[in-house]
Amino acid sequence: MKHPILYLGLFFLLFLACEKTNPDEKRAVISDEHHLPQRTVETDSAFITKKVYVPVYSNIYQRTRNDRTSLTSTLSIHNTSETDTLYISRIDYFNTEGKLVRKYIEETIFLSTFETLEYVVDEGDETGGSGANFVIEWYGDKKLNPLFQAVMIGGLGNKSFSFTTEGVYFE
Repeated sequence: MKHPILYLGLFFLLFLACEKTNPDEKRAVISDEHHLPQRTVETDSAFITKKVYVPVYSNIYQRTRNDRTSLTSTLSIHNTSETDTLYISRIDYFNTEGKLVRKYIEETIFLSTFETLEYVVDEGDETGGSGANFVIEWYGDKKLNPLFQAVMIGGLGNKSFSFTTEGVYFE
């Protein structure tokens, strides 16, 4: 070994560069630019409140019930209006057993015209299970028709796949 100090320095540099990630750590999910300037709720009679259920999958069965493939899931919320703002007061993530896993927002946020927000459930986050879902509460002008979708992506060997789900309204 002609340069032991150089090798030792490279070893420590590589060791310190490795970042350990924890799938349970709180994720930054939204910027402050979507928060309302004040905590007042619109009470105009032209506004309605609705709930949407969006199924997502943290994993799917591969060959047997015990053989699963982990997936990355992305929830997309689209304001499809050219003129009206969409207000979102709740985005909650539930697991297969129906238990609340995570609240994505603490106060009402808004989406401007044609704006889209996305929330990602990482491939390594198995807290939702095979029957996970999001519940979203939103309000806005009666003529608003936002789009709520989820995209799941995964892979088996050298093959990858993706599929989508649509949100459904409920009471």
